[in-house]
Amino acid sequence: MFIRQGLKVWFGIWLLGPELINKLYFISMRILFLLGILLSVNVGVAARQKVYDFNPKCRQAYEAIMALRLDQGVALLEEEKKQHPDNLMPYFLENYADFFTLFFNEDPALYAQKKWQRADRLARMEQGPSNSPYYLFTQAAIRFQWGMIRVKFSERWDAVWEIRKAYQQLKDNQKKFPNFLPNNMLAGAMQTVFGTIPEGYRWISNTLGMKGGIRQGMQQVQQVIDSNDETARIFKWEACYYYCYLKLFIENKPEDVWGFIQKYQMDTKNNYLFALMVANIAMNNQKATLGIKVLTERNDSAQYEEIYYVYYLMGNLKLCRQDEDANVYLQKFVERFKGKFYLKEALQRLSWYYYLHNNMDMANKYRKMIETKGNTETDADKQALKDAKSGRWPHPLMLKARLLSDGGYFTEALKLLQTKKAADFALMEEKLEYAYRLGRIYDEMGQDDNALTMYEVTVRTGANRPEYFAARASLQMGYIYEKRNDKEKARKCYQTCLDMKGHDYKNSLDQRAKAGIQRLNGG
Repeated sequence: MFIRQGLKVWFGIWLLGPELINKLYFISMRILFLLGILLSVNVGVAARQKVYDFNPKCRQAYEAIMALRLDQGVALLEEEKKQHPDNLMPYFLENYADFFTLFFNEDPALYAQKKWQRADRLARMEQGPSNSPYYLFTQAAIRFQWGMIRVKFSERWDAVWEIRKAYQQLKDNQKKFPNFLPNNMLAGAMQTVFGTIPEGYRWISNTLGMKGGIRQGMQQVQQVIDSNDETARIFKWEACYYYCYLKLFIENKPEDVWGFIQKYQMDTKNNYLFALMVANIAMNNQKATLGIKVLTERNDSAQYEEIYYVYYLMGNLKLCRQDEDANVYLQKFVERFKGKFYLKEALQRLSWYYYLHNNMDMANKYRKMIETKGNTETDADKQALKDAKSGRWPHPLMLKARLLSDGGYFTEALKLLQTKKAADFALMEEKLEYAYRLGRIYDEMGQDDNALTMYEVTVRTGANRPEYFAARASLQMGYIYEKRNDKEKARKCYQTCLDMKGHDYKNSLDQRAKAGIQRLNGG
């Protein structure tokens, strides 16, 4: 049958004549020639391997992005894409630029515009060689950053799964490439934080396979900072950034943080990210003057990204120092910031500014806005809303003393409080705060015995009340006893803090108390 069909075809071609046969021959040869070219191109494309090349241009871009010179960094990445189209590193580093703008500024329109790039970048990273340590590391870092972004946009469950997947990929990468130290930077930071999850929520971390330990986690991050390994040196400053926050908020060693910053000469003038970090640490560590100095002296040229969070920081720091222009910065934050985190707190601080300046029209205006603006994801924002709904204003002397104390102006705050005694205040919460504020001031001034006396009064009086004063006093007592190496008393104080229910700032205080117990247990 096949022979018969073949004869028919050849007989038909013979009938066409020799000229037409020649034309068909040349046409077929041309088609084969074109097919050959296409096949060679396709084979060439398939043979070109994607790579993770952290070359000098990528390093330069990374350094610019980590200093928040985002336009400069992205421009360098675009050049790298054109020069080396098979290099995946520019797409990985682009994620850093998007992370900083989305995390700090929380613009929902920009989030909607950028959100699709997460999946695109992960897919690109999967095109690289799986035998490279960057294969899993880049994917984990992208997931980690998007987990942090999702938190800011109230996608909490998605954020948890992003972090879980990132952690698992890092642990797998550590097994495959134990000498690839960038793994330790992120895995160590996550492990440190997981170690402070309160007991009531441990089932979540256990279910998700996220186990923590403060000591081991901090050692991993420190290893990246101290290593002379070439790859580790690339990520040194990013590791320093994580380390400072962990040292302060998890290990509660503020003096070590300042020593670390000085030892490594972290450039707060030309690195905007470091300036924001140091100012934030200063705000949370009673060093308002230092925070203001850092933000004032930083290089604020147009090459740096505009980060609205800086107005929140400067406004808070200046309010603690009682500067007349504190409201200017807080108003800039409220007007320009498009996100929801810290917005209620910023409005509360604005209302306090005008309250202390006896301008009740403006004070009430901003207090009213607290009920409709922002969200209550943070304890500070929850507290701002609760205070606004209460309809009560704080005692002006107590508020002024609180702000001065928060800024590190302890002598001035103590002088204010010493003009009064507990009996001078009408409300129980004011009497309680009076004892607590005195305790905190004595604590910060190094008068530990006086501090313990006032803290004990606060705990005894306010343990069953909704204000946070008793829980925070118990936490601070734990810090003092831990410093004295009296582990039994310190553990008891931390546990007392954890046992108190229904008070303000419950989540953040519980995390700190949990971290204290972990440290005492050598975890």
